[in-house]
Amino acid sequence: MHYIWEHGLWKGFPQTTTDGRTVEILSVGEHNRDAGPDYSHARVRIDGREWVGNIEIHVCSSDWMKHHHHLDKAYDNIILHVVRTADKPIYNSRGEVIVQCELQYPSEQDYLSGLIESAKTMDSAISRIGCAEQLLHEPRLLTDGWRRTLLLKRLECKRASIERLLTITKGSWEHALYISLARNFGFHTNSVPFEELAINTPLTYLQKHKSSLFQLTALLMGQAGLINERESDLQKEYDFLRAKFSLQPLEGRVWKHARMRPQNSPELRIRQFAQLIYRSEVLLSKILEINDLNELASLFAVDRMGRSSIDILLINTVIPYKYAYALHKGDYAGAEDALQLMSDIPPENNTIIRQWRVLGQQVSNAADTQALLHLYQNYCQHQGCINCEVGYKIFEKG
Repeated sequence: MHYIWEHGLWKGFPQTTTDGRTVEILSVGEHNRDAGPDYSHARVRIDGREWVGNIEIHVCSSDWMKHHHHLDKAYDNIILHVVRTADKPIYNSRGEVIVQCELQYPSEQDYLSGLIESAKTMDSAISRIGCAEQLLHEPRLLTDGWRRTLLLKRLECKRASIERLLTITKGSWEHALYISLARNFGFHTNSVPFEELAINTPLTYLQKHKSSLFQLTALLMGQAGLINERESDLQKEYDFLRAKFSLQPLEGRVWKHARMRPQNSPELRIRQFAQLIYRSEVLLSKILEINDLNELASLFAVDRMGRSSIDILLINTVIPYKYAYALHKGDYAGAEDALQLMSDIPPENNTIIRQWRVLGQQVSNAADTQALLHLYQNYCQHQGCINCEVGYKIFEKG
């Protein structure tokens, strides 16, 4: 089922929910190999309404109950339960019905096996870059102009996410920044529970105790469900604050710890986040005013936070906010300044970027890596070659 889902072997078959609504699969998401839902950051459109979130896959609906997902808050934000056979309705830990889809794909066993075997040869990132062979011989097919367009498209996607947060926060840019920063403090692996932590712990409550790092730490660690039994003073302070604000904490098991370096543990990241709130006075104003990269980085220089981690926060939160706010104010020069900051940050280093390097692509800064990530995730992964400048050129030549 994972192969079928991930490699799009369902394409060409109409998909519907178990109650008859049309399902369009826009992105299968990213395979999660740790505890929690099978795929994160998936995008589906159900009866014309787009959803972004987690996907869980089972052969039968009843497997949901066998695996005790109905008791686990880590599965509360599932946007679609993908199954071969929907043998019963399912619910999350809040008692809410989970939308299900009986995935349609080739039923002839030999034909399906052949497709899966073909898919196995396509498992590396480079194999999903349809023009890999052409780029190896002619790297300049991917022009600087197309890279800039891709960077702008990626920033527009991030701006759309900011707009959604502004709707949640009733137009508060400061509160939206707080939620977005929290999500990115999770550094992908724990981004979802970190975002839930921020939403469940309103910024106004933290601001009431901003002068005490101990109280901020107690509030955030307690809300995360991560105060250990040896921290009795922290637990006592959290119990007081929880009663004061009528708060409901997350369950500690929603956080992922598997195969994680100590510097990336959720406990450390939450304490660093508390330090950031404690140290930062009018953080949003400072972010919007400062256009020097090192000055911006210094705002996030909390205990044991390395520069590479700070750069990720700048790339994924700070610069998109500067860009979005500048366009909100009609300040096009400010938007260009934000783009320049992206060019000043060293390039990211991950599997996808390393594959582009193999294909002879120059990767000089974060503007390059963000453009190439957008190209891979939104075109290459979904065979969108006809809408890509490189693919269009190759088709023209052919």
